[in-house]
Amino acid sequence: MQTKQAITVLSALAQESRLAVYRLLVEHAPDGLAASAIAERLGLANATLSFHLKELVHAGLIASRQDGRFIYYSPILEVMGDLVGYLTDHCCAASDQSCAPSSKAKAGTGSTRARKRIA
Repeated sequence: MQTKQAITVLSALAQESRLAVYRLLVEHAPDGLAASAIAERLGLANATLSFHLKELVHAGLIASRQDGRFIYYSPILEVMGDLVGYLTDHCCAASDQSCAPSSKAKAGTGSTRARKRIA
């Protein structure tokens, strides 16, 4: 991931509703949810949701697919993995500190890719 893309992804997530949409979609990965289900679960108006979905698609965080009359959105998990990798690529490179994963990551709640990069 390049710096410009990392900034785009971080900017897209730096808004409460978009972050909520992304987190909801991650819970329903890999299939995702219909736009109407997202709106209902998060209590967002259709026009507002449409704006936020467009921003997340533009950042490459989610993809859309049409199935009949419904549009489904699903997360592109590799993009988040790439972002975490970008942020941790040079972890502890300039210090004597250990970059061992936290106890939370050791317990299996963190990203496997991130743990591999940090370890």
